[in-house]
Amino acid sequence: VQLVESGGGLVQPGGSLRLSCAASGFTFGASGMSWVRQAPGKGPEWVSGINTVGSTTPYADSVKGRFTISRDNAKNTLFLQMNSLKTEDTAVYYCLRIDPYWTPWEWGQGTQVTVSS
Repeated sequence: VQLVESGGGLVQPGGSLRLSCAASGFTFGASGMSWVRQAPGKGPEWVSGINTVGSTTPYADSVKGRFTISRDNAKNTLFLQMNSLKTEDTAVYYCLRIDPYWTPWEWGQGTQVTVSS
């Protein structure tokens, strides 16, 4: 199983980024997926999740209305569109495969997002 995140970087407050997660080694379309982030000195924070067909997409209150999770099962890719970014969104963002109970199963290596002026 491989989960490879990309799209992180440095952005000013109010800006946008789109994260991608390329998945391989398993049947992507049959797996729920999530994004989790970890800020410096803090524990992991669940950000959002998506079911196999994209019809269920819960969000953490901290990102609701600003972030959008989506997936392209034909391309085995998970996305996180992040708008109106704030300094407190600075973190390493991880792509996760989750089990049928929405429990973390496998993690990617993460991509750094830094929001700073």
